Amino acid sequence: MSVSSGRADAPGVSDVVAAEIAAEQAHVDQVYAELTKAGERAALVEAEGLARGRTDRTGEAREEEITGLFERDALVFNAGRRRQSLETQYEGLVFGRLDLEHEKPDEHGDTREVRYIGRLGVRDDHYEPLVIDWRAPAAAPFYRATPVDPQGVVRRRVLRCRDSRVLGVEDDLMVAEAPEGMVVVGDGALMAALTRSRGSRMRDIVATIQRHQDEAIRADSSGVTEITGGPGTGKTVVALHRAAYLLYSQRRKFEAGGILVVGPSAAYTAYIERVLPSLGEDSVTLRSLGDLLDGMTATRLDSPDAAEVKGSTRVRQVLARASRDIAPGAATQFRAMVAGHPIRIDAPELTRIRRQVLRHHQHNAAASAATAALAEVAWTQVGTGERPDFIDRFTDHREVEAFVRDWWRPIDPREVLLWLADADRAKSYTHGILTDEQAVLLRDSMQVALTTGTWSVADIALVDDVLSRVGPVADAPREERGFYEIEELDTLGVAELGAQQRIPVSDVSYQITPADPRERLLVGKVTRSDEYAHVLVDEAQDLSPMQWRTLGRRGRYASWTVVGDAAQSSWPLAQEAIAARDEAFGTKQRRRFHMDTNYRNAREIFDYAAEQILPVVPDADIPNAVRETGVRPVELTAAPDTLRETVRGATERLLGEVEGSIAIITPERHRHLLDTVAAEAPNRVILADPMSTKGLEHDATVVVDPAEIIAESPGGARVLYVALTRAAHRMTIVEVQDV
Repeated sequence: MSVSSGRADAPGVSDVVAAEIAAEQAHVDQVYAELTKAGERAALVEAEGLARGRTDRTGEAREEEITGLFERDALVFNAGRRRQSLETQYEGLVFGRLDLEHEKPDEHGDTREVRYIGRLGVRDDHYEPLVIDWRAPAAAPFYRATPVDPQGVVRRRVLRCRDSRVLGVEDDLMVAEAPEGMVVVGDGALMAALTRSRGSRMRDIVATIQRHQDEAIRADSSGVTEITGGPGTGKTVVALHRAAYLLYSQRRKFEAGGILVVGPSAAYTAYIERVLPSLGEDSVTLRSLGDLLDGMTATRLDSPDAAEVKGSTRVRQVLARASRDIAPGAATQFRAMVAGHPIRIDAPELTRIRRQVLRHHQHNAAASAATAALAEVAWTQVGTGERPDFIDRFTDHREVEAFVRDWWRPIDPREVLLWLADADRAKSYTHGILTDEQAVLLRDSMQVALTTGTWSVADIALVDDVLSRVGPVADAPREERGFYEIEELDTLGVAELGAQQRIPVSDVSYQITPADPRERLLVGKVTRSDEYAHVLVDEAQDLSPMQWRTLGRRGRYASWTVVGDAAQSSWPLAQEAIAARDEAFGTKQRRRFHMDTNYRNAREIFDYAAEQILPVVPDADIPNAVRETGVRPVELTAAPDTLRETVRGATERLLGEVEGSIAIITPERHRHLLDTVAAEAPNRVILADPMSTKGLEHDATVVVDPAEIIAESPGGARVLYVALTRAAHRMTIVEVQDV
């Protein structure tokens, strides 16, 4: 029996569908009842853990008391974590059902089996499974079964829920005819899901994963897994589900070693941040390319030409020269009386000593080695008496200590990059490596940083490279880091702090944000990168060679999941980036999964986008769009003085046509002009630049001035292709007439 799906309380819904929803609701109610009991049990274990290790005895703890404290902490941590996972309000904890037919009867003589699939495994009091975790092997047929290979599945049902309430069901039949008495509802869950409106956050697809996607999700955890495909093929969300699967299948390895997920922008990480928690995982580290380095955050983008200079591996030679140089203002000669002997070491000899020491040490870990090298040179000048005695007296000499503190002071890796803003230093460091034009671009970009007090996204990889050369700076005393105790703030008074912003760094202190742009660039401290057990990279085609090197330091011994589409690349030098990527991967085994179905864009929208990219990238990976709306993109033309009203009118029409989010995608040239248009409907309309829309999707888009997008973007027509493939249901293109 086949019937249409719908809500049980909606007018006109058949009694058959209502009965099916009611039956599923009864099972879901049982699941939530067991979930409540499991939460209560976890709370009891947590309370028991808190009671352990308590003692009224004072004095030094006995060994058995220390053991009790350890057991207490372990119980509290694990019980609290379990309780938190159970209390999390997953949207649709139970989302699937499998009706299976086995060739041989089970121990009870039954050949039919029902399995419910969900985000979390739940058992009843008799330890019988009420819900199977979607990542468990027993759940695999929910994603792998097809009419050609049913894997014992007769009917696959998707439950559409809101919290604990079943709103509707959608069925897929895997056999030619339904067995007698089995109801088949709806036209399939996938198409129903694709027609839903988009929100401000990415949704998981755990209920509608397709077979080819599931194969990538459950692929072997070792080596490098590449997921390729054109726009809208679900590459990103498949990769995120893979991260959740890896944590489930090998929790000890990947939770202890960590999983790093890297995306192109802060907007991207905000968009995807709820996917993994909705799948029951919250231990993954999400980073954009602008905050890969602890202690720095960047959102500003360089001009395409400057970004190309900074992203090429040629800049490493520039950074190597800068990292070996002496800090501005440091002493250039040494004079002192040591053990009654005058010691004089001039600039050339100090330079030789510096080079010698830096061959074997990072600058910030080499002060002792530099002092020892100075002592050896001083001894050659004295040449009399006992050498060990002189060396000891030299290294302990107050003037020597003062000189080394100045000459070999700790260098913040960010300082080294800022030295490039100086014309003379920039010329010295870039000579013979960059062209004069490239050297000016690099110098000017660092002057922009000094003027604005902000780093660019490309700067992060450069600072990380310098950090690997000079090492991190040791912690300074608290008073030297701009910290004030609360009592000190009371003494100073808010008025004396002026307009300086106070940033709370703990419950007992505040950090003062410097007003000077240069000081803002150096707030805090950059630290060595963490290494991870698995690195997931999205929009990998955009990474520069220097950014690949940055990721390589974090994934030296990791397995990788890499997502990308060459046709959407914004990095112009593909071969250099590929070489850097291959160096990061090393000799690890590689496997590739290709996604060829566009689930995001209506066919009319994607056909328009494909027409724009194929003349520029004839071999672009063009997927097959599976959904039609019957509405082609709307093309409008506006003069510069009518652009705002044209975009406002287009946006107002789209607000009436779609229920979800709308993005106005504009080049920087028009951003200020269109700010107010987006502000008129802040909950549904956003204003975005083309680069920031990578990885995102919306119900509708207004793409402004395609010609200017091509002109100002590092990837040219490829970035326009990205902008034209963000809309799911409606798209308007506004051309701007030349004046």
